[in-house]
Amino acid sequence: QVQLVESGGGLVQTGGSLRLSCAASGRTFSQYTVGWSRQAPGKEREFVAQVRWSDSNTYYADSVKGRFTVSRDNAKNTVYLQMNSLKSEDTAVYYCRVGSYWGQGTQVTVSS
Repeated sequence: QVQLVESGGGLVQTGGSLRLSCAASGRTFSQYTVGWSRQAPGKEREFVAQVRWSDSNTYYADSVKGRFTVSRDNAKNTVYLQMNSLKSEDTAVYYCRVGSYWGQGTQVTVSS
């Protein structure tokens, strides 16, 4: 079992930045692919970014490429999402994922 605690969401103006954190406890963190998805109101949950456990390669949705950076700190059992140049369309609940486990979600609101 893996428990996930997310933090860092909030309200930010267009063009601003936020950093989300997701701390994991329970199982060996380094053996999991970790990442983030998001769900906007009235829409399905969509992939945002991930870091593969085997080689730490990163993958991004086209909509966030060049603006968001996903990273992991295995010593701290934490995955991060640095979000820059935020747009109103980035407004959503952001969920971290460690293997098949999901966090509770953190709200990100970008105001114009």
